[in-house]
Amino acid sequence: MPQAPAILWFDEVGLADIARVGGKNASLGEMIRALGAAGVRVPPGFATTADAYRGFVAENELADGIGRQLARFRAGQASLQETGHAIRQGISAATLPPDFARALRAAYRELGRRCGRADPPVAVRSSATAEDLPDASFAGQLESFLNVRGERALIAACRRAFASLFTDRAISYREAKGFAAADLALSVGVQQMVRSDLAGSGVMFSIDTESGFPRTTTISAAWGLGEPVVQGEVEPDRYLVFKPLLDRPGAVPIIEKACGRKAFKLVYGQRRATRRVTTTKAERARFVLADADILELARWSVAVERHYGRPMDMEWAKDGESGLLFLVQARPETVAARKSTAILRNWTLETTAKPVLEGAAVGAAVAAGRVCLVRSPDRMDRFPDGAILVARDTDPDWVPLMRRAAGIVTDHGGATSHAAIVSRELGVPAVVGTGAAMRTLADGQAVTVSCAGGETGRVYDGVLPFTSHEIDLAALPATRTQVMVNMAEPASAFDWWRLPARGVGLARMEFIIADHIRVHPMALLEPERTGPRDRHRIERLIAGHASGADYFVDTLARGIARLAAPFHPHPAIVRLSDFKTDEYAALLGGESFEPVEANPMIGFRGAARYCDPRYAPAFALECRALVRVREEMGFDNVVVMVPFCRTVAEADAVLAALADNGLARGERGLQIYVMCEIPANVILADRFAHRFDGFSIGSNDLTQLTLGIDRGSALLARSFDARDEAVTRLVAQAIAACHAAGIRVGICGQAPAAHPDFAAWLVREGIDSLSLDPASFAAALPAIAAAEGAVGDTGDTAARIARAAG
Repeated sequence: MPQAPAILWFDEVGLADIARVGGKNASLGEMIRALGAAGVRVPPGFATTADAYRGFVAENELADGIGRQLARFRAGQASLQETGHAIRQGISAATLPPDFARALRAAYRELGRRCGRADPPVAVRSSATAEDLPDASFAGQLESFLNVRGERALIAACRRAFASLFTDRAISYREAKGFAAADLALSVGVQQMVRSDLAGSGVMFSIDTESGFPRTTTISAAWGLGEPVVQGEVEPDRYLVFKPLLDRPGAVPIIEKACGRKAFKLVYGQRRATRRVTTTKAERARFVLADADILELARWSVAVERHYGRPMDMEWAKDGESGLLFLVQARPETVAARKSTAILRNWTLETTAKPVLEGAAVGAAVAAGRVCLVRSPDRMDRFPDGAILVARDTDPDWVPLMRRAAGIVTDHGGATSHAAIVSRELGVPAVVGTGAAMRTLADGQAVTVSCAGGETGRVYDGVLPFTSHEIDLAALPATRTQVMVNMAEPASAFDWWRLPARGVGLARMEFIIADHIRVHPMALLEPERTGPRDRHRIERLIAGHASGADYFVDTLARGIARLAAPFHPHPAIVRLSDFKTDEYAALLGGESFEPVEANPMIGFRGAARYCDPRYAPAFALECRALVRVREEMGFDNVVVMVPFCRTVAEADAVLAALADNGLARGERGLQIYVMCEIPANVILADRFAHRFDGFSIGSNDLTQLTLGIDRGSALLARSFDARDEAVTRLVAQAIAACHAAGIRVGICGQAPAAHPDFAAWLVREGIDSLSLDPASFAAALPAIAAAEGAVGDTGDTAARIARAAG
């Protein structure tokens, strides 16, 4: 019987060979063989086989010793650290069988010939035969060694890789997953090193790892070799790409670009394999990847995901000599992809407070407990179960301790680091990359860790009240009425993608300006009119952008795109900015440009601003952002909506200004709506309806201006009711006028969510759509469906449904 080979080249193996070369190496071979035609580049290399590992164990008679050590650990007679150390020592003292060593040396020399150089630098990666399975990633449990040169160094790295099958974290992980050591074997992948030390590298997921939103690719990037990104030791750049628009000609659907601190990089060393180097100020301020690189990686992620038939977790590297990108690893994503699409769990803090720390959110949960500062995983014996783990890093060595934590806070790390991956798999909320957790928090301090509400995680002093509840999406009734969602915060937009919403009925632009841009747009255009302190703060905010205008347009466009993505291709109705003068004045530099008004609620707001010389240059920036979202990024599902439009003449002026700025109604399919929130909009509804493609009734302002009640008045709150007959008559009149003109009419105010009877009445009146806050969506659907049943499917209703579908 012929002897099983000790070496197999990557182009000889595929997914069917996991038992021979482990999950990692089988996947590399699969990509080389199956995805090369799609342009996916993988560095060449070879793998040692599982049979070679078993021969190594047998020749050195290691199996019985390993079994005894693990039995002592399970019986409580030895600690995890003692067990791992003893097993690794035994493996490190062993020698490779002569035939295996000769085959390894020969394959290394052949790889050098294929690469065109003697003693090529290689990456030596461990690949277990139970690794990268759908329910067990083994991510980071095994060791990799970079910049290995020469045959002797390769053989030493191979032994160290074999020993890494028994690191403390690998033993702990297998014990938790129920894998027996005797059932595992290890393959060593030897892969040509990409000169990413001269460029950059990172990780990539074909899914949003926090929300499970499946239509994005998330990319992290840092300068140099990729280990600091994988281990969470450096805060990387973050890019988010909307996959459905990648094939649209000319589209650049990069909906997020966040520049990380990238404090250091890992490069090749002279005497040591690698060394750390502090990055320059220019490197820290610059993005690692150009847009073309980001899009190429995102297209690869689509190809890899399509081939494997599931969301994937990938590592990539860019060669600084050739400028080419490479994938160096791909494995199934094992956390976000397993989340139920039928159950939506929502966490909410029940009070407001100022956080003491902020960082990247891992997960979406909230946890409270007492802080335990830990500087080394060796100190896990002093960690009480259910405490909040606070550490500089949360690398894989900490996994046994992380399992016992209620929440995790770290100084370093990014949202796609290995530490974050493990935290997600454990289901433990973590706030990583805070920069100052170890010196800000104190041992025993009670804190609340909140990852609810988007990408930013927050740590609060004290135990704050919070709630969580589950929504059974499968139990929600279907409705003929188009039920949409209101959205304001881009960071939390993906949290709601599972809702059966048919679009975004109100995307509030001013929230993006207030929370993300934070500067008055005129102050960005004319900073010389602001004070020295404001000018300095503005300069810091716009660093890395060509100008203040570029900063405004870029930030606003990406924020709008995130709001338009979750329910694409359903419409996303984006309202132009509707700040009041006091709200604009509160922005950085705003006091230099805003008048003081006695009643801003009915003052210089909405449509009145857009053509006024005091704001028109800023309005042009809003238009540039919308043009970029629709025409450059490809989100032609974006509908523009004009708020607080008092007169027909004002409507004509705004439509002309929009057209002058590249947003002409009807061109490239652009629809323009108007808010119906002033009695004048209803009284002259026929004239407004001939100028716009749809109405969106704003019940709050319409109630305020109809009843003459300040919507913010606590004294008159009991009388503020959209169900008042004066208001409902106007609403019914607006619905009838829109239908007579053949245009759509919806409602985006708070009243339908607050009052199910009002939502039912709107359905009976024939409203085309209702847009609700996401948290109110599920509760309102039964009332809407019941009202539709009461109305019956008449001819008029069928016509309304056809309009809604169109």
